[in-house]
Amino acid sequence: MRWCGGRRREGPAPSRPGPAPHVTPPRYARPHGRDHLSRRPLPVGQVSRLIGGWIDRLGAVWVEGQITQLSRRPGAGVVFLTLRDPSHDVSLSVTCYRAVFDRVADVVSEGARVVVHARPEWYAPRGQLSLRAAEIRPVGVGELLARLEQLKKSLAAEGLFAADRKRALPFLPQLIGLVCGRASAAERDVLENARHRWPAVRFEVRNVPVQGVHAVPSVIEAVKELEAHPGVDVIIVARGGGSVEDLLPFSDEQLVRTVAACRTPVVSAIGHEPDTPLLDLVADLRASTPTDAAKRVVPDVGEELTRVQHLRERALRCVTAHLDREERGLAAARARPCMERPQRMVDERAEQIDALTDRSRRTLGHLLDRAHSELTHTHARVVALSPAATLRRGYAVLQHEDGRVVRAADEVGPDEELRARVAEGEFAVRPVVAPPA
Repeated sequence: MRWCGGRRREGPAPSRPGPAPHVTPPRYARPHGRDHLSRRPLPVGQVSRLIGGWIDRLGAVWVEGQITQLSRRPGAGVVFLTLRDPSHDVSLSVTCYRAVFDRVADVVSEGARVVVHARPEWYAPRGQLSLRAAEIRPVGVGELLARLEQLKKSLAAEGLFAADRKRALPFLPQLIGLVCGRASAAERDVLENARHRWPAVRFEVRNVPVQGVHAVPSVIEAVKELEAHPGVDVIIVARGGGSVEDLLPFSDEQLVRTVAACRTPVVSAIGHEPDTPLLDLVADLRASTPTDAAKRVVPDVGEELTRVQHLRERALRCVTAHLDREERGLAAARARPCMERPQRMVDERAEQIDALTDRSRRTLGHLLDRAHSELTHTHARVVALSPAATLRRGYAVLQHEDGRVVRAADEVGPDEELRARVAEGEFAVRPVVAPPA
């Protein structure tokens, strides 16, 4: 809280407190060492007056909290209240005159959230600090809803409600953590429905206050305990229906951040279907009621057995249909001619091989005959055109001693010995020079 400037301040703010009065301790109380101080301490009354002097200089402040205790003694002119912070284990004593409280007595009771304009007051005889209230204002539902909407937007901007942060629930949790009120209908609905669906399921139950000033810290502590438990697979936070004020603890910012930090999946089952506290938005799964939470966390053993039986029957039908289809295909394959008389294929191939063999033989014979005829004709031409055939007709070939053929008369010199080659051999000749005519 802030002195004279909080968010609930209305009207002119009181003046800021000035500096504390400087009080000079008496001579005998001046510190000259630990032993000297212990021999001459300050009296309790003087210390109490010094504290009271400082507190009296503080200004008024607007304080918001929840009333946990309310005492209206008959005949007394003062009403005693205790204000508690719903999110923390902190409380303050508040006193006010009966006339101040009577203005809101019809709408304020224990558990109500109020805003108090009060001034710190020190009761010196008992050394107690309290707040003297000059005005008490109840916090309306509309204002609470506006604050919740603002908190909702702030948390959503941080990504605490994002869908990608939500974890999937285990199919069959071995141990379920349950946070609920003691002997409440929510606890009975979750336990009975879960055990009816799966008798072997086990629970780790934490009974806590689910409304009032102790609800938020108790629920946070229970969630942290179950989160630290090594065997808990999923956590259910359940509560029955109620008014907006009754469900306010499940929209507390600290509780929302605690659930967001959990590594174990959390299921929110708060109120009825129309109720939507902020815990529903940050939880991994929102159940409309505690009964719905049990149905969505624990599978039904009967339904699972029926599903398994249906899957077995479906698998059997699939296997039977596959076997029938393969048997029909095998029967159709065996009914083919090639499968009835496998040798028929061999006979057909043998006939084709014989035909190809005969064809290749005929083709090769024709090629050989043609080649023989061409060779015969070529040989005859070669024989007819060869020099040996010319020599056998009576011709001779004259050659020089070096083997050159004589082609003209002027190539032969006088007395040069030539060789004459005939069909059946060769001999030497000498040219004769004829006398001139």
